[in-house]
Amino acid sequence: MSTVPVVFLGTPAFAQFHLQKLIDDEHFHVVGVVSQPDRPAGRKMKLQASAVKQCALDHDIPVITPEKMDDVAIAQIMQWRPEAAVVVAYGQILRNNFLNAFPNKVVNVHGSLLPRWRGAAPIQRAIMEGDKTTGVCLQVMVRKLDAGPVLGSRSISITDQTTALNLHDEMMELGADLLHIEFMDYLRGNLSPVPQDEALVTYAHKIEKSEGKIDWAQSAEVIFNRLRGLLMGPGSFTTQADGKKLKVHAVKPVDVESDKVAGEVVRLTDDELVIQTGQGGLQILEVQPESKSKMSIEDYLRGYRLQAEKGFRS
Repeated sequence: MSTVPVVFLGTPAFAQFHLQKLIDDEHFHVVGVVSQPDRPAGRKMKLQASAVKQCALDHDIPVITPEKMDDVAIAQIMQWRPEAAVVVAYGQILRNNFLNAFPNKVVNVHGSLLPRWRGAAPIQRAIMEGDKTTGVCLQVMVRKLDAGPVLGSRSISITDQTTALNLHDEMMELGADLLHIEFMDYLRGNLSPVPQDEALVTYAHKIEKSEGKIDWAQSAEVIFNRLRGLLMGPGSFTTQADGKKLKVHAVKPVDVESDKVAGEVVRLTDDELVIQTGQGGLQILEVQPESKSKMSIEDYLRGYRLQAEKGFRS
């Protein structure tokens, strides 16, 4: 089979990694790229191109950034004469007008083992809910959100060391592998997509900033899982006795025997702070006070010991 001309749709760094791998893959020819419009970013809020758009520009690949995927945008895409489309974290819902332009040849790399965690935040939700296994899969896109038949998947174990950040990076590598192998096999007619089991569907709803607030009445394990899942944004935080916000970057569940109330201090030394939760204790390892840089718990206790002694509020 000769080189396949494809159009790529994506926006953030996660998608840019897949675009670069497609560009480097001798089986594919990326004839055009579609990304989100430039957005204000940085302190001065200057317009900034997405990671995917910048990658396309760096490789002299035609790129468009429509506000919506309308007939005008589709007409521009079809001028590139692609035979298939690859979608990775594009950021817009693709409707039938686009899908019908490439019948059964629009594929999507999704950061979960579908049908579990359809939706916007599959990486975060898998960790937050305490899953022991997740993965990445390649689906043939249909009109319904993340409901397309699956071409292949790669599984990943979730351990206590797994965070949304390192899981994100691992998924990038595996997603690119799916495009290199399964997508090519599918286009050659050597692979049949497998329908999803609708009885097993769960949804990974968009992460809200309010979810970052630590509820000390929850168990240590639940707080630990949620914190690791939210590290990619918005992060986790609590409130000191003086009412100021304290970002919490790293914790560890520990066994404690205490009659303390959730949020109160169980153990405090020069280099250790353990807080009572609804079930078990949580050792605080890394924090960030308001207007300060991230710091170890030792540094925090040197400067904020009086606050630490009073525990935290949910």
